[in-house]
Amino acid sequence: MNPADYARVGELLGRVPQGQFEIVVRSKSGDPVVLRNAPFLDDGTPMPTRYWLLGEHETVIVGRLEASGGVNQAEADIGPIALEETHSRYAAERDAAIDPTHTGPRPFGGVGGTRIGVKCLHAHFGWWLAVGDDPVGQWVADKLNISRDDYVVTENSAVINKRSRPIFTSPVAAIDIGTNSTNLLIVDPHGNEIVREVNVTRLGKGVAASGLLDDDAIATTVQQLANYASLLQQHKVETFRVTATEACRRASNANTFLDQAETILGKRPEIISGTEEGQLAFRGALSKLEPHNGITIVVDIGGGSTEVMFGTGNTLQHVSSFPVGAVVLSETELHRDPPKPEELTNAIGLVTDFMDDLVREQPQVLEATRVVGVAGTIVTIAAVELGIARFDPVALHGMTLTREAAEDVFRTLATESLTDRKSNPGLPPERADVIVGGCCALVGVMRRLRIPSVTISVHNLLDGVVQHILDPQ
Repeated sequence: MNPADYARVGELLGRVPQGQFEIVVRSKSGDPVVLRNAPFLDDGTPMPTRYWLLGEHETVIVGRLEASGGVNQAEADIGPIALEETHSRYAAERDAAIDPTHTGPRPFGGVGGTRIGVKCLHAHFGWWLAVGDDPVGQWVADKLNISRDDYVVTENSAVINKRSRPIFTSPVAAIDIGTNSTNLLIVDPHGNEIVREVNVTRLGKGVAASGLLDDDAIATTVQQLANYASLLQQHKVETFRVTATEACRRASNANTFLDQAETILGKRPEIISGTEEGQLAFRGALSKLEPHNGITIVVDIGGGSTEVMFGTGNTLQHVSSFPVGAVVLSETELHRDPPKPEELTNAIGLVTDFMDDLVREQPQVLEATRVVGVAGTIVTIAAVELGIARFDPVALHGMTLTREAAEDVFRTLATESLTDRKSNPGLPPERADVIVGGCCALVGVMRRLRIPSVTISVHNLLDGVVQHILDPQ
């Protein structure tokens, strides 16, 4: 950047810039209007605002619009659904610029550093000027009668947003610490699978009721992580990411576990949001399926939560995360062996209530032309339907599980005692005590969303994580 531009930016900001940036929008006269910031300042402080409006005229007129109640009016006019999607897109672009090996604090939130509502019209308008894909920025432009043609966008958005794919010479890996299981995936630099392990550790045992991680569950999970640390070393993995989901999101003593996990792995697990969990699962689930031109729903039923995502083709448009999964439903709703009919009804009803909220907020979810199911619960139900005693990814991946078949598996498992359930082909004994809760979740989703069948994918969040490491786009 030439010294004159740098000095002018400092003048417009009223201070010396503290991080790296590019001027991506200028006025017709060449004056800087919008900056695109690096995700961290020079001292390592996370920088949540990717696009910064600093145009001398623009900051004043947008400020006047804010002062006249523009923030509340824009929020009311745009609506929560479009705003949520906007924040997710903004965060995804910023986060894609972060080195996949980065550890420590990361930028949070979407436009203006928030994930809900409208916080700052300047931030939205700056992004709109640079990229053109922000409904709030468009709202501001309409109010102020401004066109992007009035400015010079220095680079095409498709180019400036593209990040060079990192080059790896050794395997990369992902570890996911869920409510029910702790899982590992190691792939070579081209994404070919080397090791995949799924082990039930039940970290989330009792957390729905107590809000605490159980000491024995922590010990079991940490021991499994020690096994995975050995595998990482054995395969000379240098780059890996460790995620933790619903159990750690719920637990007030999660840091006790995270401290022990960090000691074992040399890296602290990240407690990811339900939204990020859904984003990664969506990418992973579709990674080995044929492209689809219509609307695809991906359903991920875990131990502690259920994520429902949808998009067109492989482009994610919306993620919803609900705090009900196989373990949570089993512990909170199913108290007898086998469960009473009213217990099953209550568990399914809890799920359908959440689906009612989803349909009300995202009615297009009922228009899906393909539904994909991932993760332990759904894959296990499919295995029971096939009657296969050992996990067989070739038989399971791409299999069609009809609603009638899912209901049949549910009826069978829900009327068996735990002892009998453990003898069922396709059902690992360590999942037998929570599979009925998982069935309730799947049946509730399929009934309320009118899903006739689900295509099984044996690829999931782990695959999404390693793909994001290899190619952050």
